[in-house]
Amino acid sequence: MSIRSMTGFAQVKSQAGEGTSFTLSLKSVNHRFLDPQLRMPIEMDELEMKIRRVLKERLARGHIDVTLGVERRGGAGYEFNRELVGGYVEAFRKASREFGTTGEPDLNNIFRMPGALGAMTPVDGNFDTSVLAALEQAIQKLNTMREQEGRGMEAELRRRLDSLEKATDEVDKLRAAVSKAYMEKVRSRMLELIENADEDRVLQEAAILAERSDIQEELVRLNTHIDHFRKLLDQGGEVGKKLDFLLQELNREANTLLSKTSGVAGEGLRITELGLLMKSEIEKCREQVQNLE
Repeated sequence: MSIRSMTGFAQVKSQAGEGTSFTLSLKSVNHRFLDPQLRMPIEMDELEMKIRRVLKERLARGHIDVTLGVERRGGAGYEFNRELVGGYVEAFRKASREFGTTGEPDLNNIFRMPGALGAMTPVDGNFDTSVLAALEQAIQKLNTMREQEGRGMEAELRRRLDSLEKATDEVDKLRAAVSKAYMEKVRSRMLELIENADEDRVLQEAAILAERSDIQEELVRLNTHIDHFRKLLDQGGEVGKKLDFLLQELNREANTLLSKTSGVAGEGLRITELGLLMKSEIEKCREQVQNLE
């Protein structure tokens, strides 16, 4: 299954019986969860529930704007909500009498109120069926666009991973020299601070501190996370959250690597450069992953 971006757009125009046509649009952007927002005629509450159910079954994440526009032709008339319109007119005239103002209510404004004006012939089950069929087409178009963008994002992520792996390999080659330099630094400092110290004891303590500052475990975990990341890309599907978690772990290991090698001259400076490069690549990956489904 392909990796999908959460960004896309699709639109379907169709007929639903004599004199009735509609346009259904889907627009999606990134979001932590599935967040559908529907804009459609107020009298279609039951159809709205059906649309929400389909979206939940077919999409995993993203802010989804769904817009349904209906057009009736061929003599299909409209009627107004007498109770709603009458209540508005009566309230307007009551306020005019109470405050001594003049004027009459504007029907143009009244009919713009939600529910004030509706079709004389309400939509039926055939209309719902037509809209749901169009919804399936729109989702397919939306996912096609999101998969196309997802392929580009996947290629970018793989390039970043290659750079991250290369930096990790170079740090691994420098590890032994940095550990030795760190041990010498600790030994010299301890000899400065402790007069008449047993040099063997000093060497032993310095070796222990150097071992604690060794970055082998961080390098192993970095390689493990990189390998897992690639496997998730190969697997495809809804992997955005998993990849984001892995990038948090990669960033944690890069931070630990930098903290353990800070203050070490020579090869330690090169490791610092590589660690900062790792963090930069990880951050660029996160920018991509946060838009993956």
